[in-house]
Amino acid sequence: MTGPLISVHALSKSFSGPDGRSVPVLDGITLDVEEGEFVALLGRSGSGKSTLLRCIAGLMAPSDGQVLFRGRPLAGTNRDTTMVFQTFALLPWLTVQQNVEIGLEARGVAPPERSERALRAIDLVGLDGYESAYPKELSGGMRQRVGFARALVVEPAALLMDEPFSALDVLTSENLRGELLELWEGKRFPTKTMVMVTHNIEEAVLLADRILVLGTNPGRIRADLRNPLPRPRRRRTPDFEEFVDQIYRMMTQRDSVPAAAPAQAGGEPARTLGDSPLPQATVDGLSGLAEVLLGRHDGVADLPDLADNLGLEVDDLLPLVDALVLLGFAELRGEQLTLSHVGRIFAGASIQESKEIFARACLDRAPLVRTIYRALRGSLDGNLPAGFFTDILRTHVGEEEAARQLDVAVNWGRYAELYSYDSTRGQIIREEQGIGSMLADLPEPARRGTLHLYLGAAPGSGKTFTMLRDGRALRDRGEDVVVGFADTHGRPRTAEAAAGLETVPPRGGNDGGDNADGGGNDGDGAGGRGEMDLDAVLARKPAVVLVDDFGRHIGAIASLRDAGIDVISTVDVCDLERAAAELRQAG
Repeated sequence: MTGPLISVHALSKSFSGPDGRSVPVLDGITLDVEEGEFVALLGRSGSGKSTLLRCIAGLMAPSDGQVLFRGRPLAGTNRDTTMVFQTFALLPWLTVQQNVEIGLEARGVAPPERSERALRAIDLVGLDGYESAYPKELSGGMRQRVGFARALVVEPAALLMDEPFSALDVLTSENLRGELLELWEGKRFPTKTMVMVTHNIEEAVLLADRILVLGTNPGRIRADLRNPLPRPRRRRTPDFEEFVDQIYRMMTQRDSVPAAAPAQAGGEPARTLGDSPLPQATVDGLSGLAEVLLGRHDGVADLPDLADNLGLEVDDLLPLVDALVLLGFAELRGEQLTLSHVGRIFAGASIQESKEIFARACLDRAPLVRTIYRALRGSLDGNLPAGFFTDILRTHVGEEEAARQLDVAVNWGRYAELYSYDSTRGQIIREEQGIGSMLADLPEPARRGTLHLYLGAAPGSGKTFTMLRDGRALRDRGEDVVVGFADTHGRPRTAEAAAGLETVPPRGGNDGGDNADGGGNDGDGAGGRGEMDLDAVLARKPAVVLVDDFGRHIGAIASLRDAGIDVISTVDVCDLERAAAELRQAG
């Protein structure tokens, strides 16, 4: 029994960022491609699917793991595969026949055989009669046919395609897709194994035997799906549409969040430049989507239906969806997108009102826009070079992504009248008369601190350790975290978790008496005896306070939250009912 044609084992790929840090693109990819299979690599932008294809082709070496072809590890370019690119990649000074022959010439094939094979490939893709034409004389679809002929003429064991139809108009891509499928199903192709990168779900379902759905940041295989639909496949059938919807649901799920994120449950997640990049969405696009949602769908729509109605592909729609969710204008649960209350107001507001709503949402929920706005308010002349902000972004993302992020932030900030931009000088300029100038004089809106509870099965179950560990993770991400009260019970592991965290000194460190929250006192700060000094914590006013034993400190926790401080606490299952009642009473 022969093994798979292509095997990828635990492949990871990282690139070096400008600051020298490693930026992971692919992580732990393992897959097999059997001879005769048509496999689609499906994912959003940033999922690393093109990088994976280049690793399979041997055009790029993995950082870890390996690629095997017919059981042998790749060491350099894989000569048994050919690639079709989304850009046509033709040499403009060569004719169609010369472009097709170029691979054969590189392999040392004699001119007579070269010409014969090239003419046969040209005829196969429907370009008979255009052998002497130059690329400039051809339409986009005809140029891509040349690309297919050039790839097929060497009769590769596997044909690799990187979004081969994405650069074409809708009708041309549909026609070429159908012709490709007809050739492959009709056994007229010299190649039986194909691996195709795409972001078009319907294209993957129509063409592929297997569909690998990739997640993002870094790219991991989220699902390996065997296509259950028999050939020939027809769109607009219930089975076809159900399979498309199933994949859409997978692609709209959020990828796993950092380990520290649970500490923010129950309220708005902490947003920083590193963990909340701006989606590649213009204001016109996201506001248009909000208006369509409100006007045509009464504020609620399933993403597959929405994409179908608007004629958008997944890479076009999801950045707009991500932008609405980031700004608090919509919620996404599964595949259902629902406008929030403020999103409905935004979608139906006048131009000036929508600008003000958008400005407030950006300052509250878009870290890069907020960073630019605050930096400009603090500058002496109200001007800062755009390069200042791209330098900040480069510590989190690469060069190209930093430029894209800044473009989005400039688009959003200019619309919201938070700042303007002089492209000739590359300067971002403080807005002195628009909405930004008015918001600067308004007091910050009152905000109640969030509460996150770690639940333990019983005393000693590790909830205090987990609270301290995640507190340290938040601190390492730049959050201002202090320990208000944590009883380590003398456990070395818990005491070690508290080490390095700032602790507000307790009151009555040795009196062992009761405190205002009720109950005895067997711990203070991070391990001794005493009670939490609420006044000192309020005076310190950190962003996050760790307070062990929710039931004991419920009154103090309410005061901290009223002051806008987020609280992380612990509670045992046996105390959960009482704690819930007290929490409802405390509001």
